[in-house]
Amino acid sequence: MILVTGATGTIGSEVLRQLLAAGHPARAMTRDPARLAGTAAEVVRGDFDDPDSLARAVDGVEAVFLLTVARPPSTRHDEALLKVVGDATIVKLSGIGAGEEFDGGTVGYWNLAAEQVVKASGRRWTILRPSSFATNVLTADGRPVINPTGAAQQGVIDPADIAAVAVQALTRPGHDGQTYTLTGPELLSVPQQVVQLSEVLGRVVPVVDVEPAELARQLTEYGEDPASIEAMIRGVGFARAGRNAVLTDDVERVLGRPAGSFADWARRQFGD
Repeated sequence: MILVTGATGTIGSEVLRQLLAAGHPARAMTRDPARLAGTAAEVVRGDFDDPDSLARAVDGVEAVFLLTVARPPSTRHDEALLKVVGDATIVKLSGIGAGEEFDGGTVGYWNLAAEQVVKASGRRWTILRPSSFATNVLTADGRPVINPTGAAQQGVIDPADIAAVAVQALTRPGHDGQTYTLTGPELLSVPQQVVQLSEVLGRVVPVVDVEPAELARQLTEYGEDPASIEAMIRGVGFARAGRNAVLTDDVERVLGRPAGSFADWARRQFGD
């Protein structure tokens, strides 16, 4: 049995879909099982802050897709699962640039710390460090795409490719002890993504540039905690400075095919 945490999110839901499509037994952990009504997976209520529910979720599992989003950023959710899970393979979703020093601090410090916790657990592990998701430009009701990174380019990746690498690491040998930096095949800025998205949709998609200080103000208004805001703004600054203009062939090395392009993703998402 393979446990998928974060099973209702962008990556977790795709990992779950691909596992089921390949015929692997999968268990989806969520705080709200109703959100997964109708899935072919076994669904279990689980909360990283509820040890009893976590123990039930990991019972009998052989591998775990571990996605945690603690607020404020910390390793407490990773540690909570590792305390109750047996001798399972752990595939940990981290982030590109984790541990890089920038602007007087560490980019993705909580991701790096979580990676270290997983590595020190004594279990088999694989770390996934994806770049910016193609889905980050999705908007609702025709609202503008928010661009906090200016003209900076990043190795934008299709979430389905992240999930496909995760599924390989969860189900196939040869990935233990590996850290994969996952990118798409080309460097793109948000405005360049929007141009491609507009072509697929056949209409102009509006985009609004947002400076880091304004983004921080908006996040504060939304009630985000200060530590999370500081971490997000450092990550944005890292990208704006061109430090995330990185391409790798890790997707191709694992999957045996090139990573999908942003245009491919857009056509699949919105094409006829």
